[in-house]
Amino acid sequence: MKFLIINGPNLNMLGIREPVHYGRETYDDLIKKIKAYCDQKSIICDFYQSNHEGCLVDKIQEAYGVFDGIIINPGAYTHTSIAILDAVKSVGIPTVEVHISKVEDREDFRQISYIRFAAVKTITGLGTDGYLRAVDFLAEYLKK
Repeated sequence: MKFLIINGPNLNMLGIREPVHYGRETYDDLIKKIKAYCDQKSIICDFYQSNHEGCLVDKIQEAYGVFDGIIINPGAYTHTSIAILDAVKSVGIPTVEVHISKVEDREDFRQISYIRFAAVKTITGLGTDGYLRAVDFLAEYLKK
């Protein structure tokens, strides 16, 4: 199995940005954690982070025919980007939406998730362990 893990705007600032919501782990810590977890499960994983919507759309489109699954934390684009939703729908790759914080307990504008319309699962509020839960879910989902 081969997964693409995509992170949107400001995720590169983990450990610095609002640690009360996102914790103290850095983005590099997150990558190492996911890679080690995937290695234990013999899952190949690739990572991509961008603060730019079009770059995220391009990466999703490039995943077509290359990756078996996508794990995505679109950051603030969760609440605004129909373009990312359309990209995920267009490639037809099973996608899990992940959020480090429990977005449903936060500001009103964070209650809208466009990506959720195309995701096979949404995981929120588990910190960076949510990515590991997404790996497990996607692996099981793809076996069915």
